[in-house]
Amino acid sequence: MAPPEPGSGRSQQQNQKGQSYRTMGPPESQLHRDQMYLDEKIAIPDVGGPGFSFRKLWAFTGPGFLMSIAFLDPGNIESDLQCGAVAGFKLLWVLLWATILGLLCQRLAIRLGVVTGLDLGEVCYQYYPKVPRVLLWVMIEIAIIGSDMQEVIGTAIAFSLLSAGRIPLWGGVLITIIDTLFFLFLDKYGLRKLEAFFGLLITIMAVTFGYEYVVVRPAQTEVLKGIFFPYCRGCGREELLQAVGIVGAIIMPHNIYLHSSLVKTREVTRSQRQEVSEANKYFLIESCIALFVSFLINLFVMAVFGQAFYHRTNQDVYNVCANSSVSQYAPIFPRNNETVSVDIYQGGVILGCYFGSVALYIWAIGILAAGQSSTMTGTYAGQFVMEGFLQLRWSRFARVLFTRSFAILPTVFIAAFKDVSHLTGMNDLLNVLQSILLPFAVLPVLTFTSMRPLMQEFTNGVSGRAALHTEPTSWPADATASSPMGSPPPTRQAGQGPDDTSCPARWALAPQA
Repeated sequence: MAPPEPGSGRSQQQNQKGQSYRTMGPPESQLHRDQMYLDEKIAIPDVGGPGFSFRKLWAFTGPGFLMSIAFLDPGNIESDLQCGAVAGFKLLWVLLWATILGLLCQRLAIRLGVVTGLDLGEVCYQYYPKVPRVLLWVMIEIAIIGSDMQEVIGTAIAFSLLSAGRIPLWGGVLITIIDTLFFLFLDKYGLRKLEAFFGLLITIMAVTFGYEYVVVRPAQTEVLKGIFFPYCRGCGREELLQAVGIVGAIIMPHNIYLHSSLVKTREVTRSQRQEVSEANKYFLIESCIALFVSFLINLFVMAVFGQAFYHRTNQDVYNVCANSSVSQYAPIFPRNNETVSVDIYQGGVILGCYFGSVALYIWAIGILAAGQSSTMTGTYAGQFVMEGFLQLRWSRFARVLFTRSFAILPTVFIAAFKDVSHLTGMNDLLNVLQSILLPFAVLPVLTFTSMRPLMQEFTNGVSGRAALHTEPTSWPADATASSPMGSPPPTRQAGQGPDDTSCPARWALAPQA
C-alpha cells in the first residue's frame, strides 16, 4: 500500500499561513515517552525572528559534544600517534577528510532523530523484520563492546603511568569496573550538568594534548601542508594501513545510533516545519564546532609525534630515556636500529624521556579523560541501541555489567599474562573491527533518510523518490490511541511475518488545518 501523497485527502488541508504540519507516522511508544533514558527535556527559548540566535545555539549545545567523544577515545589517540610516528605530517589530510566524512554521517543521524522523533534503532524496529533487525543489533553491540575494550585499555594504561608503574595493568583494568559505576550516577544531577561534565573532559584533553603540542613545537608550515595538500610522497604499505586505521578510528558505528537519540533531549514541536528545520540547523552548527575541537585535539597528537619521533630508532629513544628523569622506562625499548613503534603507553614514556616527567603525567591525564568520557557515552549508546532494536529496557547497572563483562574478561587476561605491547596491540585490531562494522550503521541511516514517506521535505536529494513505496512492518503498540489519520495502524502480532503489507507507510510529514 503506497503512502498518501502530500496533495491528497486530509493531508492536503492547510492553515492560512501554510507553515504548520504534523507527523503522519506513529507516535513514540509508551516505553520511550515515559521511561526515556535521558528523561529531562531542554526547552528552547523563543527569541523571535528567523535570524541566528546564540541563545538558541546554547540551548541546542550538548548532544554534539557528547557525540564528539567517540572521535577522541583511546583508539583514536593511538591511531594518531602511530600515524605521526610512521608518516610524519603526510597523512594529516586524511584526518581532516575522515572528520568531515564523520560529520556527514552524524548530520544524517541528526536529521533522522529530529524529523521522526525516533532514534535509528527505533526506526529499524519499525521497518525491518525480526531476523535482519536482530542481526543489526548484534553487530552494533559488537562495535560497542569493541569500543569499550579500547576505553578499558586506555584507562588502565593511564593509571599505570600516573602511578609510575605501581598499579599493574591488570589492576587498572579492574579499577575501570568501579569508576564506571561511579560515573553512572552523574546524570541524576540533570542533563545540562552531565553535558557540562563531558565538556570538562574534552577541555582537559584539549589542554593536555595542546600542552604537548606547544612543548614539541611542530613546524607550522609543514603541518599546514599536511592538512591541505592531499599527497603522500614516498608512502608505502605501512602508511596506507595507517590511513585506513584513521578512518576506522574516527567514524564509530555506535556513534550514529547515539547521536540520533541524543537530539531527542531538546523540546522540538515536530508539527511545526520551522522548528524542525531550525533544530536541524542548530544541531548541525553545534556538531561542526564540536568536531572542529576534536579535529584539533587529534591534530595535536599526530603533529607532536610526527615532529618529534618520525623515523626515530629504538636505540635513539633508549639512549635518551636512559639519561632522563624517567630512566626506569628505558628497558621497554629494544636496543636496535629499527624504527620505534609507539602506542599510547610508549607514547607517554617517550614524551617523558624527551620533555620531562611532567609531559608524561599530563599525557596520562589526557588519556584518562579520553577513556572515562568514552566509557560513559558507550554506556548511553548501548542503552539506546537495546531500547530501540529490542524495545527492552535494562537498568543502567545491568547495561554496564553486560557490556563491561565482555570487555574486561579478555582485557584483564591479556594484561595479567602478556606484556603491554599485546594489550595496546588490541587497539589496532579493534580499529579494524570498527571499520568492518561501519556499514551496519551507515547503510540504515542513509536508507531511512532517503525515504520520502519518512522524511518528506528533509529527504536526501532525489534518492528519496526511489523509496516512496517502502513500507514499515510494524507500529508501536500505543499508536492506536493517537493515530493522526483517524484510524489506528495495526501492530505486529506474534508470528506475523515481514511480508505483511497491512501497515501503511504514514510517517510522512504533511500539512494540516
